[in-house]
Amino acid sequence: MISFLLCLALLIIGYFVYGKIVDNTFGPDDRETPAVRINDGVDYVVMPQWKLFLVQLLNIAGLGPIFGALQGALWGPVVFLWITFGTIFAGGVHDYFSGMMSERNDGASIAEVTGRYLGPVMQNIMRVFSVVLLIMVGTVFAVGPAGLIVTLCKNSGMSGLLTTTLFWLIIILVYYFIATFISIDAIIGKIYPVFGICLIIMAVGVIFGIFTNPAYTIPEIWANFGNMHPSGTPIWSFMFITVACGAISGFHSTQSPLMARCMKSEKQGHFVFYGAMVCEGVIALIWAAAGCALYTITDGKMAGLAEALAAGQSAAIYDVCAKTMGGVGIALAMIGVVICPVTSGDTAFRSARLTLADWLKIDQDSYANRLKLCIPVLGVGAFLGIGNALGFINYTVIWRYFSWTNQTLAMIVLWAASMYLFKEKKNYWITAVPATFMSA
Repeated sequence: MISFLLCLALLIIGYFVYGKIVDNTFGPDDRETPAVRINDGVDYVVMPQWKLFLVQLLNIAGLGPIFGALQGALWGPVVFLWITFGTIFAGGVHDYFSGMMSERNDGASIAEVTGRYLGPVMQNIMRVFSVVLLIMVGTVFAVGPAGLIVTLCKNSGMSGLLTTTLFWLIIILVYYFIATFISIDAIIGKIYPVFGICLIIMAVGVIFGIFTNPAYTIPEIWANFGNMHPSGTPIWSFMFITVACGAISGFHSTQSPLMARCMKSEKQGHFVFYGAMVCEGVIALIWAAAGCALYTITDGKMAGLAEALAAGQSAAIYDVCAKTMGGVGIALAMIGVVICPVTSGDTAFRSARLTLADWLKIDQDSYANRLKLCIPVLGVGAFLGIGNALGFINYTVIWRYFSWTNQTLAMIVLWAASMYLFKEKKNYWITAVPATFMSA
């Protein structure tokens, strides 16, 4: 438990100390932000700082710091180190610069920002890469919740239309279309802060349940400093890729421009971008601790956790919440496994629309122009999702490579940030070092 508390303290200190170093290196000033200068009432809308933080947290988190952290805990408490130092020196830096570079470039999507600093070839690669990745993420985060809702309905004794995946998938896709099309402040800005708070409450409840139950003990890093994976899967580089969003995620770079278009001041960047990533790191640390503390360790291996995860990641979340919080935890778990993926899915489609808009130079002020992009983007997502629901399309194999592509995107963004700092004659090592690590 001491090692967990030390890592938690390091994350908090990292926000105030290293996060400020990163912020000072970039050098935010009092220039007019895109949200103030452009303010189209759709994508460029000024939001208060607290709302920016919570929306950013939910956009980048979803179930990432939960699923990834639980999977990462299969390697034992050594995962605490990657979550902690990865968040401070890589993830926070990545999210901060992806957001602030976008802000300095009129809220441009990450593909356009990358192209400006790494050249037109990389720009086109990133354009295609980003759109494909975002549509894939959005589609999977529609199919997954639809299946979970069906399971809940069946377990409640329901039958008929409400127990079909296709029905719920269509409902979710219709919502995605609406959320992607209308002003960011209409749904995302109003509802998502509530869900962001729920995500935080769920994590706090889990760790409180562990601390107050003498039956649960978080193992120490120094007593278990080794590979505890039941299958013997190597720590390098599988653990780093598996944890993904809990330490660093390229997907975040596609989401940060959404909030870069809504900031009133550049000086909000430290709290909104770096702060949200540190908060996600804390959430991931808590869930990794739960994975290590709640399940049986057999012969130095995380056998109990492996067995729990074998029943499905959603079932594992349900189990953790039930053990630590009882009935309240079960309710929060249901919100988590259904709402969190949906909130990441719709912002993924929104980011895809904006990436295409920047690429094709299509202004998004008018309804007609937004429809030109919403229809094909959601159309492809619907085709993939419905095809999967009907059993015609199986992209499980493709999804296996999501974590790899996710980390690759993060690497490219960090190199773009390094080039930005180099051109600005600033300390580029703060991005070049994690970029090199991610390239290894």
